[in-house]
Amino acid sequence: MKNNSDVEIEVKFYVISLQDIEKKIKDLGGILVQERCFESNLRFDTGDQRLRNLRQVLRLRKDTQNILTFKGAAESGKLVSIRQEIEVVVDDFETTRILLEGLGYEVIMEYEKFRTTYSLLDTLVVLDELPYGDFIEIEGPDGKSIQKVARNLNLNWKARVMTSYTYLFEALRKVRPELECKQLTFSALKGLRFTPDEFDISPADLS
Repeated sequence: MKNNSDVEIEVKFYVISLQDIEKKIKDLGGILVQERCFESNLRFDTGDQRLRNLRQVLRLRKDTQNILTFKGAAESGKLVSIRQEIEVVVDDFETTRILLEGLGYEVIMEYEKFRTTYSLLDTLVVLDELPYGDFIEIEGPDGKSIQKVARNLNLNWKARVMTSYTYLFEALRKVRPELECKQLTFSALKGLRFTPDEFDISPADLS
């Protein structure tokens, strides 16, 4: 949910029990917007990592649709992540990939997740299952609305995560050298277990 057409305002939380969070959402009157679905994402950059150096993101996603996304750098010093976000639905995933590669971009990471989306108190609350752990994202019109929902879900605000899933994976790779691949996929990480300390984050649903 955006307060205008091209601004993303959100925050993430690492959690231990998505089931407990989902029950709380339903108890608070949350409405299911999108049933659990599988997402495949490709993140692009130039060979000299120009987008990364500018803290920008170019992503191609496949779920119930094919979506091409550009994200600008997040504003600094904010309680939540605020950044420009431009999205467009594309007809053909592979053709769009070829187009981006033709423009000089290359796939620097592939990542997957399962996502379930609810509407709750003027926000969207998404339950994300990633190969390295489970997360909640709350997206809303402003920081106050997001903080209110987090409080109603009994999430520790101080444990919020302000970075992306791919940056968390890069941090993980620094302490887990066996993760040489650039694939944050369920098959690549099958059988591996990770602790929040390895990401330098804390579970937000533990009192």
